[in-house]
Amino acid sequence: MTATPTVTKERAVKTVPKLYPNFKVIVLDDDFNSFQHVADCLMKYIPHMTSDRAWELTVQVDGEGQAIVWIGPQELAELYHLQLKRAGLTMAPLEAA
Repeated sequence: MTATPTVTKERAVKTVPKLYPNFKVIVLDDDFNSFQHVADCLMKYIPHMTSDRAWELTVQVDGEGQAIVWIGPQELAELYHLQLKRAGLTMAPLEAA
């Protein structure tokens, strides 16, 4: 008896790229930062932040107690969060979007 070779079919392997989650940078309301300071910090540290948008977000922080000022990749979110915190703003912990 001769052995017949076994043929195995290769399975098609599909890799589905998984996107990294985005993270939210959230500024919280406090009793010691002025509107001007919050708006100035947003314009200084958040890329492409306009004066009008910075004021809208500052008013939202005051009125609602918080505002999401940026959403994006974790590494950049950590950088902007740290910069705003070092500038004296009250920050919520980073959270996945």
